[in-house]
Amino acid sequence: MPDFYKKILENNKKWVEGMLQEDPDYFNRLAEGQQPPLLWIGCADSRVPANQIIGAQPGEVFVHRNIANMVIHSDMNMLSVLDYAVNVLKVEHVIVCGHYGCGGIKAAMTNNSIGLIDNWIRHIKNIYRLHKKELDAIEDEDKRFDRFVELNVVEQVFDLAKTSIVQAAWKNDQKLHLHGWAYGVGSGIVKDLNVNVSNESQLDEVYQLNF
Repeated sequence: MPDFYKKILENNKKWVEGMLQEDPDYFNRLAEGQQPPLLWIGCADSRVPANQIIGAQPGEVFVHRNIANMVIHSDMNMLSVLDYAVNVLKVEHVIVCGHYGCGGIKAAMTNNSIGLIDNWIRHIKNIYRLHKKELDAIEDEDKRFDRFVELNVVEQVFDLAKTSIVQAAWKNDQKLHLHGWAYGVGSGIVKDLNVNVSNESQLDEVYQLNF
């Protein structure tokens, strides 16, 4: 058995022992169910752990992660997570959290073919096309990269608001607030992008659904 594999199994045992020493009923309470107030839609990047970033404990954050924290209207995985979070768990907040230095965003800035993921990256390229004038005007490539990360998050927040799941919750007077963040891998600090959507009136009329 590889040493790394052995190590992570051993780490699990040590973690359980440590948690039980602090609180003998810890896992019994977790087993009773979950009522997280927050759904986190983040990047699959291993450097961006949702719970640790905000100091949350297991059971406090419902999480969906994919390449570049995308909200794609045909992604049944993401939509299933969103539906469960909103309609069963009744979360009150959804955070889309991107991060500076995101490989998916970087790939979308080039014309290099990577493989199957090209089909996913194309959705990110669409965001660049929407904001091409602003992004092309940024001469410094690193700053343009950072801004692209931020603009991608903003668009994903609004794509969340466009879903029938979110709009139906609003129509039923359910409290549901959408937010966009960008995380600094090199600093550990979250930047609130000040994109906060709490009702359908903040969408263009063409996206507002009648139920």
